[in-house]
This record gives sequence, C-alpha cells and structure tokens, in this order.
Amino acid sequence: MSQDRAVQIHSHAVVDPKAELASGVVIGPGAVVGPEVVIGENSWVGPNAVLDGRLTIGKDNKIFPGACLGQPPQDLKYKGAATEVVIGDGNTIRECVTINRATDEGERTSIGDRNLLMAYCHLGHNCELGNGIVMSNAVQVAGHVVIEDRAVIGGCLGIHQFVHIGGMAMVGGMTRVVRDVPPYCLVEGHPGRVRGLNRVGLRRSGLPSKHDGREMKQLHEIWSLIYRSDQVIAEGLREARRLELLPAAEHLCSFLEASIGRGRRGPMPALGSR
Repeated sequence: MSQDRAVQIHSHAVVDPKAELASGVVIGPGAVVGPEVVIGENSWVGPNAVLDGRLTIGKDNKIFPGACLGQPPQDLKYKGAATEVVIGDGNTIRECVTINRATDEGERTSIGDRNLLMAYCHLGHNCELGNGIVMSNAVQVAGHVVIEDRAVIGGCLGIHQFVHIGGMAMVGGMTRVVRDVPPYCLVEGHPGRVRGLNRVGLRRSGLPSKHDGREMKQLHEIWSLIYRSDQVIAEGLREARRLELLPAAEHLCSFLEASIGRGRRGPMPALGSR
C-alpha cells in the first residue's frame, strides 16, 4: 500500500496557514494560496499562480504559472457575497488562465473533470463546464455560460453571456459565439453559423458503432430535418418528436427545445441563414 506523499511548498510561495492542502500537493515559487482554498491530492500549482477566495480544487490538477483562480467576479452587481469556484479532478489549467467566482450569495462557478483550458483563457462568473472539454488559447467566456461534456472550443474567440454550448460540439477558431451551439455540431464564422455535424468528434467518440450504426444515422436524419428542410426549427422538432429517438438525437432535440424557450439566447442558425 502506497504512503501519502508529503506536501511540498516552495520557500518563496505564500500559503495561508488556513488553506487545506491534501497529500502530494506541490506549490511552486511565488505562488499565493489564500485562507479559504482547498486543494486535493497530487495537484500541482506552478510558479506565480494566485489561488484565492472560496476555491475548492480536486485531485490531480495541474495549474500552470500565472493562473488566477477564485478572484471576485468582474460584475458591477457583485456586492461581496461569499460565492465560490469549484474545480473537479484531472484538469489542466495553463498559463495566465483566469476563473472568477460567482456573483450572488450561494452561487458558484464550476468546472468538472479532465478539462484542458489553454493559455490566456478567461472563465467568467457563474459559468458551468462539464467534463473532457478542450478550450484553446485566448477563449474569453462571459458570465453564466454553460459548456457541456467533450465540447472543443477553438482559439481567439469570445462567447456571449448566457450562451449554452452542447456536448461534443466543435467551435472553430475566431468564431463569434452569440447564440447557443447545438450538441454534435460544427460551427464557424463571424457571426457564427452551424456548418454541419462534428463528424470527426463523433467518430472519435465511437457513436457511429452504437446501436449497429442506427444512432449516427438517426442523428444525421434529425439534424437534416431541423437544419436542412424548409421548416423552422420548432416545426422540425415537432416532427422529430413523432419518432422513437435514440440518445444522441434525443439530446439534440432536448437542447434545441430548451434553446428556443424563454430566457435563452436561441440556437445558432445554419450557414445561409440571416
């Protein structure tokens, strides 16, 4: 049975004695760790990273130099509420990434497991990230954005507040993202437009082999019904609901039904739409 590894804190780091560091945590030179920070087993905090506020970080995370996690939100409505950031396990947070706390009492900014946030990304207040997401360099995410599992976000782009990005979607670099991005879709452009299904991502996920290939075939048929027919999205969804939907098509339809509902940004239109 393996023994717990000792915590390693560089002599030039500043770690508040109230911070909770689990076994195997490494804190690099110049890093600052505040009193309400909790860091899970075997996580590594690189030089000059700043971890402050109510911040909980799981195990096996890598936080690279210059990252600033748990700072107050960049929101004029913030009045000092004791909000938090919660980060799961196995994430890689690269240089100069910023992740802000939520705005109002009892709220949080949350990140799941095994995500990669590349250098200079910003994650605003009240955002929710799932698992296995890849966010390329310099992605700027406004407040209240939701990104589902295994989405891939290209570099040097902005995501408008309250936008939802569906699971396994692919957003091309420098796309202007002001509307919801449906799951399984490839989007690109300024303004962003749906170009088709994310076939590479779907193939890598193994979806084409599920249900003897029927799930991928049905997803393509439902996507075409919604985005390539003469019907508006709501009409296409009503027609799709007459069928017995497999999980992927069900997810696509549920996402779009929520997206066209009240209080949402609405789905990104297809290429050729205004």
